[in-house]
Amino acid sequence: MRNFEMDGELSLEQQLLRDNVARFMEREVTPIVGGFEQRGEFDWTLPSRLKEFGFLGGFLPEEQGGYGMTSMDYTVLMEEAGYCWNSLRSILNTMNMAILMLARQGTSQQKERYLQPLMEGKVKIWVGITEPDHGSNVAGMETNARLAGDHYLVNGTKLWITNGAIGDFGILMAKVPPEEAGARHGITAFIVDRSLTEFTAHRVKTMILRSTVTSELSFVDARVPASNVLGEVGDGLKNILQALSFGRLSVAAGAVGAAQSAYDLSLEYAKTRKQFGAQIGSYQLVQRMIVEMRLRIDASRQLVRRAARAIDRGMPARLECSVAKLYAAQAAHEVADYALQVHGGIGYSEDYPIERIFRDTRGATIPEGTNEIQTLIIARELLGISAF
Repeated sequence: MRNFEMDGELSLEQQLLRDNVARFMEREVTPIVGGFEQRGEFDWTLPSRLKEFGFLGGFLPEEQGGYGMTSMDYTVLMEEAGYCWNSLRSILNTMNMAILMLARQGTSQQKERYLQPLMEGKVKIWVGITEPDHGSNVAGMETNARLAGDHYLVNGTKLWITNGAIGDFGILMAKVPPEEAGARHGITAFIVDRSLTEFTAHRVKTMILRSTVTSELSFVDARVPASNVLGEVGDGLKNILQALSFGRLSVAAGAVGAAQSAYDLSLEYAKTRKQFGAQIGSYQLVQRMIVEMRLRIDASRQLVRRAARAIDRGMPARLECSVAKLYAAQAAHEVADYALQVHGGIGYSEDYPIERIFRDTRGATIPEGTNEIQTLIIARELLGISAF
């Protein structure tokens, strides 16, 4: 069981939530992570078992099936998920981005068919934004959808899509022709149900998040019912940018958790490992690395919480979420790098968590907007001048 320091910023309820989640993770999840990572698989019983803590749509109001949790509550959950297993946090993040979009834009029929099973953890979901030639440039996506009677014909390719090859349904972003979008830019969200729409999908193996099924999706005149448009035609970019800010907060909080895990492991190792007849923690260079790790974790956590408070106050929080994501993701990998150095050769072993944390924290600097894109977003918010 991890030892928590006193945290005066969290309410008693939030501390109780954190402690209960941490106990569940240590008891039910930590022992199985290694095996699932080696097999490249995920335990799909976990989302429904984590629902009671608020991991699935807990941020929605009670009348929509949530718990009315604050963004600060949500960061507590995502930090604990990142502490335990970043693949778990990534899958929960994808599910919650979809929940957010369905809750805000879905019709009553769409909510009944897709949102409710998703919030119960009964289905697998993907969100299709990134393309082979368009990752950071969301507005430049080339996947297109053309109305043909009572359905749309979709053509294009999506890449790096979490769970795309195994999802029961997904939310796909595609451009409709200008004459259909009116004065809007054309990007539209579609619910793509595997039982209704045929498309090809295959897994793409990556060095990070090995227990998620990162995928490439290909659509060739794929028929999507017109009733499966999510929200208004042409409003997709606005909706996905709102979801991305939410996702950035999740990535940042998860990065804090992963960094905390690497730090805790290093702290224990520095106290017990001996070299030249002394604990390695007694050597000044190791102590410096431990201190550098702690500084980055504390700063990251404060930036994440500042972003959460901004959202809870009703602010747009674009600046705060981007600052938190940029710094926390970068700092987490720096912490993992220090942790690898503290552990020496054993840190490379796939039988020990440091190797996985090192890979996964490197991956956090790219999804939901790369470090470079976050820098440009922050500069735009500060200067009022856009570089793209």
